[in-house]
This record gives sequence, C-alpha cells and structure tokens, in this order.
Amino acid sequence: MNNDRYNMSFTAGSLFHRESVSLAKLYLDCRDWNVVRDVVIADNLLQARTLNTLKRVCREVLSRIQTLSYDTLEFFVEGNSQEQGYLLWLAICRRYNFIADFAVEVLRERYISLKTDVTYDDFDSFFNRKSEWHCELDDLTQTTREKLRQILFKMLRQADLLAVNNTINAAMLSPRLLELILQGDRRDLLYFPVNESYLRRIAR
Repeated sequence: MNNDRYNMSFTAGSLFHRESVSLAKLYLDCRDWNVVRDVVIADNLLQARTLNTLKRVCREVLSRIQTLSYDTLEFFVEGNSQEQGYLLWLAICRRYNFIADFAVEVLRERYISLKTDVTYDDFDSFFNRKSEWHCELDDLTQTTREKLRQILFKMLRQADLLAVNNTINAAMLSPRLLELILQGDRRDLLYFPVNESYLRRIAR
C-alpha cells in the first residue's frame, strides 16, 4: 500500500472563485495569512450563514491559494476570469494529490490521446485503480465517492477545462501565465490539457 495517503476533504466546495480572489487581495495588502483569516472571520467577508461554514470555507480557500507564490497571486487578482480559473485549478492540484493524479492520468492523457471527453466512468475506473494502492479510498462510502466525483467535475467546468457535456476544453495558457507556472515545478503543466507543440509556440 502507498503510505502517502490521499487527502479527500475537497467536498467542502468547488472552485471558490470569488472567495479566492477576495482573500488573495487581502493577503497582498497585509502579507500575513493569519491576519487574512482573522479579518475574514471577524467581518464575515465571505457572507456565510453560520460561523462554522465561514471557518470551513476560509480554511479551504486559504489552503489552496497559499500554494501560489506572491508574484502568482499578484497576477491572479489582476488576471481575467479564465486565467484565474486556471490558477485555481493549479492550486487545487497542488493541494490535493488525488486531483493532481486525475488531472495527469485521466484529463491530460485523454486529451493528448485525442479523446474528446472525460466521463463519470473514467473517474470510477481511476478511483478503482487508485484504491488498490490507497486503502483510505476503500473507507469512503458510495455517497461520499459520488459527491467527490460531482465536485471534481464541477471544478473542471468552473475552471473552463471541461464543457457542460464533459468535452475537454484545451487550456489556453497566456505566455505570462506559462512563465509563472514554470517558475515552480515544470510538472505543474501536466495538470492542464495542453500539448507540447502548443507550449513551444506560446513560449517563443
């Protein structure tokens, strides 16, 4: 069995686009994640109905955007909606190894193999393969498994990587966004449905 357990806590929500932009702006102003958390909770900046929901969403959003560098966060808050979606997808993949593996082994692999879509069956096959090496997946109920699948596909659609009919949308990375991603780990590019010829073209 794999000792590197998957964290499967992403049922807390989907892409959290608006919330992520708000918290990133706060961080750029104060450069202190603890201050960001305190302000969000004190002023209910996320307009949550209960304190528990507020804390849960704040914790989830912060755990994702903290994976992005300061320069990337600056680009994030100034970028267009599509660029922001891509960066949130990158942050989610950095946060959750299960989603990262799905992005590389299913989403990108199907794209470069000229498959046009990703289906629930693809997710189920991937999940079953991983459960052979990750016993924590066997502990999940069928209801939780279906919820995880639903949330993951929702994230992909909100990040503009999957159409409503589950057709794969090729990622249109701008040169500046590509440069920022490459400042980290080049393997991060594998989280996106892009091919090498496209990357070489925009990198010129």
